Amino acid sequence: MRLSFWGADHEVTGSCHMLEAAGKKILVDCGMQQGPDEYDNQEIPFAPGEIDYVLVTHAHIDHTGRLPLLYKLGFSGEIHATGATADLCSIMLRDSAHIQEFEAEWKNRKGKRAGRDAVEPLYTMEDAEGVISLFHPWDYGQEVDLCPGIRIRFVDVGHLLGSASIEIWVTEGDVTRKIVFSGDIGNLHQPLINDPQYIAEADYVVMESTYGDRNHEATAIDYAATFAQVIQETFDRGGNVVIPSFAVGRTQELLYFLRHIKANDMVKGYGNFPVYVDSPLANEATNIFRENMYGYFDPEAMELVRQGINPIGFPGLKVSVTSDDSKAINFDDQRKIIISASGMCEAGRIKHHLKHNLWRPECTVVFVGFQAVGTLGRSLIEGARSVKLFGEEINVRARIVRMPGISGHADQAGLLRWLDSFSPKPRKVFVVHGESEICDSFAALIASRNQVETAAPYFGACYDLATGVCLDPGVKRQPQQKPRTRQPSGVFARLVAAVQRLVRISNRYEECANGDIAKFADQVDALCDKWEIKE
Repeated sequence: MRLSFWGADHEVTGSCHMLEAAGKKILVDCGMQQGPDEYDNQEIPFAPGEIDYVLVTHAHIDHTGRLPLLYKLGFSGEIHATGATADLCSIMLRDSAHIQEFEAEWKNRKGKRAGRDAVEPLYTMEDAEGVISLFHPWDYGQEVDLCPGIRIRFVDVGHLLGSASIEIWVTEGDVTRKIVFSGDIGNLHQPLINDPQYIAEADYVVMESTYGDRNHEATAIDYAATFAQVIQETFDRGGNVVIPSFAVGRTQELLYFLRHIKANDMVKGYGNFPVYVDSPLANEATNIFRENMYGYFDPEAMELVRQGINPIGFPGLKVSVTSDDSKAINFDDQRKIIISASGMCEAGRIKHHLKHNLWRPECTVVFVGFQAVGTLGRSLIEGARSVKLFGEEINVRARIVRMPGISGHADQAGLLRWLDSFSPKPRKVFVVHGESEICDSFAALIASRNQVETAAPYFGACYDLATGVCLDPGVKRQPQQKPRTRQPSGVFARLVAAVQRLVRISNRYEECANGDIAKFADQVDALCDKWEIKE
């Protein structure tokens, strides 16, 4: 009866944990690393063909993104999740496979010209289709006997449509232990989905710590009223509202608020103004939300359903599927809202819409989610005066608005509230899925506050759940990428980018006439003389 840790241990993404009991090997999540995690562990560190079951907490790629790779390397067992999670995985894993294939093709085109060896995608669409066929969907609260000695149940944790904490009862001989995996614990009062449901008892708890060091802002705002005001002001100026948005979750929340705004005539004088959702993945996800209302939507949304109202549909909602559909949006002179991916403006159709609207002072770009350092979205919210899109310099004259976010994650208070529901206290709490320092500090907080034994396990750590003994402490790994210098942030990041651009331009002058080179050098020297900070 052993529990080992193979991902999101002192890291924020790449969740993967293994339970060995009753002669079976069970994975809880098999996620892909995303963003700036320090370690490179996309490879599977165990034999996939030996895994019997995978239990999935929710559909986000940092919890599911390596499932097609698991299949590619020999996994042929069963995958268990809620019905909504299974449906979302069916589109998100295909989308991830498309990205893997596209990126490999792009690298190979460039590599061929440079004489480099061909690159294989991490996995293919065929692998994604194969692993999707292994899903078994279940309802919240339904107890499932996986095999003799192992029973599971999914409990709504309020993070994403279909997201769940997972209760697992394990029996070997006369010893029974209950393990609870929190998954990503949701925030309170999110639109559409229920608040997290609490669990009363467990011997061991494996819980996330994404916001284990901080709380969300205490001041509540009227999101719909604030949003409606931005729309009204933009339309009155004759402009469009452009919203970069993540395809799954955030887009559907926006549609929920827009339905409310339209139903209550909160934007005056523009009738059923058009709202375009220009993201194939977002449109597929929206359909899945519509098909999974019962058992997943919160009471407020279900009251609308009982009245015959679609909570995420309304007159004027338009979807664009093809690239021609997308292009046509920008040739429509009518005032409109455009919701498009990606949420940080780094790829996708949103970049075309920014090209057509950023230079127009009557338009507004509304950011509704986190914008990472170094992204186009971050540059815009920090005041960039111009950006380059498709090789063209675009002046930023549109109004840039950052809406207060509706976080999908519980803050520190919410995490502790979820943990406080266990009575009696667990034997041990394992803290995972957080930045390294936060895992340690949150584990220490729980130990002192709740008077319970805690651990923040490292990659490869292993525990005997029958005895509670640590069999292997795991490895405190060193970053496997080149040593990183301090990451520039804020407006300073713009300065660094401008200097890097200047270097690129200067490199192109090597073959130019000496007179031009001298003139350029004089201008750079003058700029340095003007701005140099004296010691």
